[in-house]
Amino acid sequence: MGSVRTRRVLLLGGTGAMGSHLTCLLAHDGWDVTVTSRSERSSDDSNVTYVRGNAHDPAFLGETLSRGWDVVVDFMVWSTRAFRDVRDSLLGSCQQYVFLSSYRVFADSPVIDERSPRLLDVSDDAGYLATDEYALAKARQEDLLRASERGNWTIVRPAITYSTGRLQLCTMECGEWLTMALAGHAVPLPTEVLARQTTMTWGGDVALMLSRLIGSKGALSEDYDVCTSQHRSWASVVEIYRSLLSFEVQRVTSGAYEWACGSPWQCRYDRMYDRVMDNSKVLAATGLSESDLTDLADGLVVAVRDTLRKGIPAPAGMRRLGRLDRLGGGFIGPVAFSRLPDASAIGYAKYLAGRTLG
Repeated sequence: MGSVRTRRVLLLGGTGAMGSHLTCLLAHDGWDVTVTSRSERSSDDSNVTYVRGNAHDPAFLGETLSRGWDVVVDFMVWSTRAFRDVRDSLLGSCQQYVFLSSYRVFADSPVIDERSPRLLDVSDDAGYLATDEYALAKARQEDLLRASERGNWTIVRPAITYSTGRLQLCTMECGEWLTMALAGHAVPLPTEVLARQTTMTWGGDVALMLSRLIGSKGALSEDYDVCTSQHRSWASVVEIYRSLLSFEVQRVTSGAYEWACGSPWQCRYDRMYDRVMDNSKVLAATGLSESDLTDLADGLVVAVRDTLRKGIPAPAGMRRLGRLDRLGGGFIGPVAFSRLPDASAIGYAKYLAGRTLG
């Protein structure tokens, strides 16, 4: 009697908040999992192999895809031009190509489901539409998949995803807002955003939903919003964070906050909207129910505690951190700055430039 062939899945850039959980779930389910990473990694699980390389490198990507896969899950962030060049290679390398899009493609809607209008289709902001900003790029790439001759794609759209070391507050990652909070500084937030509803999903739950779509013929040529339906105001999220560590919020205008962050789009065309998600399609496709997903308050508490225990990540940019600290009224001295992850003299110079010059 012949042996059953092991199913093979490739995760491109799959080491983040979703990919790390997905790797474990798929390996547990018997998949042979290969994960690309720009850094050296290893695994004690015989079903998991890490391959060092950057999937944006055409030579590395071509060689990796040429091995042939049952499923390719794409966590990479592509420009639309780059994705147009690799689309056919990605689709041709596997039986199912899973494209990680984002709920940010959607325009402002009372409740968002898979058929809600997208910013790309309804926005009248010519300046915004002239960019390839993340939400627009993802929508354009969705369209490229739909326009392809193949139908072996599945589009998935997570909402905000949190996990250990990844805890967002408005548009700030925890390397920024936790650095300010732990230094005793006020964290600047737009007044209007605090009243807005947000949907945040634990990375392990997103991975669980993905794991049940992967390998499913019924998921081909379909799109799914992979998230919880739980939502809270950003003010409520602040209170969850403040239940574990004390910090003040400096209420600021949206214009001042956009200046500090260096780009207006994510705040203006996402966080300034109420983001209430309808996840009924993905629940029906995966056989899950909302009760199977992690409670938002409980999940955030665990993720904050784990992040504080393991150490907060480096801020996304030291100059940006300086601008945010200036907006909140804080200042990090050289001794305290030297204790930050990836601290350097050049980094401190950038922080001071942001803090004093903007």
